[in-house]
Amino acid sequence: MRKKIPSTAALLAFEAAARHESFTRAADELALTQSAICRQIATLEDFLGVPLFRRTRRGVQLTEAGLSYSRQIAPRLDAIARDTLAVMAHHGTGSTLELAVVPTFATRWLLPRLGRFQQACPDVVVNMSTRTRPFLFDETEFDAAIYFGDAGWPGTEAHFLMREYPVPVCSPQLAGARAGMAAADIAALPLLQQTTRPYAWRQWFEAAGVEVAHDMGGMRLELFSMLAQAAIERMGVALIPPFLIQRELDAGELMIPCDRSFASARAYYFIMPERKAERPALARFRAWLVEETRATREGA
Repeated sequence: MRKKIPSTAALLAFEAAARHESFTRAADELALTQSAICRQIATLEDFLGVPLFRRTRRGVQLTEAGLSYSRQIAPRLDAIARDTLAVMAHHGTGSTLELAVVPTFATRWLLPRLGRFQQACPDVVVNMSTRTRPFLFDETEFDAAIYFGDAGWPGTEAHFLMREYPVPVCSPQLAGARAGMAAADIAALPLLQQTTRPYAWRQWFEAAGVEVAHDMGGMRLELFSMLAQAAIERMGVALIPPFLIQRELDAGELMIPCDRSFASARAYYFIMPERKAERPALARFRAWLVEETRATREGA
């Protein structure tokens, strides 16, 4: 039975027009005429049986159906482009890995070490996109994920990498900050909170035996990189694992006013679908990553 799929040309024209909300700009991007874009959109609307754009005196606007369809089509076209490039680059050998990663860990820990993996496995290309929350592998193009949290994702196997040992960090110019502060003194500084670790300060104060009424108050930011920059700008004190901000510490942009830490209850894991566990390129990357994090834990 023939599948009900529009032409690729019509989908590409629609995706570009939807992204720009302009047939003219879509035509420029695709090196076509505006009339060609109009024809492709009209063909797609006839195929679907619904209008995708409203024509107004100011141009075109997506209809509700058009907006919904564009949100579904765009990532699928991106996935086709990635798969096509992977096959072209490696002649069908299947040695490209698509990883979902937590951003600061990938930028500050993984990327500085990834060259060693490339030297050992030059035939494997590792592509990375950021994800900070769990997802279903069947609904994405990802082969695996480096995730901070709990390991119980359905249908997957998880490999422990490392825990976090966060310490308070702030600008040396932050008012009231100094080296050798006690945990109780830290409570007097503005606290910077991390969205994905909402109880971090409470856990840190509890580990220090200090009760603080406002331990969950203060500016909330999602990423460690954002926390670090806010701390550098003297907005407050943040809880960050030192291995993620070693450059800022070495440069004197950040200091550790109190060296007390605690082991995070959650951890970094390498998570991959069980159905892909024996894929050779993925198995090689997993073994390398587990060994690299072991060396980090042991201070090698």
